[in-house]
Amino acid sequence: MDPFDAYHDTPAEWLRLNFVASVDGSVTEEHGRSGDLGGGADQHLFRVLRALADTILVGANTLRAEGYGPYRPAEEARERRAALGKPADAPITVVSRSLDLDPGHRFFTEATRPPLVLTSAAAARAAAPALRPYLLVAGETEVDFAAALRRLRGEYGLAHVLCEGGPQLATQLIAAGLVDELCLTIAPTLIGMGHRTGLLDQLPGRREVTLTALYEEDGVLFTRYRAGTS
Repeated sequence: MDPFDAYHDTPAEWLRLNFVASVDGSVTEEHGRSGDLGGGADQHLFRVLRALADTILVGANTLRAEGYGPYRPAEEARERRAALGKPADAPITVVSRSLDLDPGHRFFTEATRPPLVLTSAAAARAAAPALRPYLLVAGETEVDFAAALRRLRGEYGLAHVLCEGGPQLATQLIAAGLVDELCLTIAPTLIGMGHRTGLLDQLPGRREVTLTALYEEDGVLFTRYRAGTS
């Protein structure tokens, strides 16, 4: 299976949530990061889903915990993006309510396409001048994610959004009925309750999802769910 072909079957406007979890439901290991849970197979899919996206959406806490830098696709990904009529890379959109971000960090300074910082109008009014050129404001006191998606798609032309978490952001998007697809990688690992971090522990109520595909590689399961709104 070529993941690029398998996952390239969505409408132009799409919000895809991608995450990896252990068999017992943890999205992080003991050190608080998710990056090593799924191994090489999951990292391959991670790169493929980025190559299909117009922007990568991530919470500020995840950005700091995972050590995010700017998105720099490999040559093959660039060629495949070009074949889809997409620019060589995709900007990262980071959600921050506090705007506790360093504009001198390589996340900003080394990006080929400047990142966007999604925040509320109240937070934006107190933003440091160096951050203001990056701001995407949606909502007065809290981030309005529905409005943010409309702006990303309408004003910036970023139709296909890939959300990489973390848990709070994922929960809010699902609760608002904005997620079209959940891509869950299940790693053949047990973390234990003492170290468990669940992705959707704070979801305020039941949501139905429909399994649309299931793949396996090296003992790692790759599931795709069509998300429901209630």
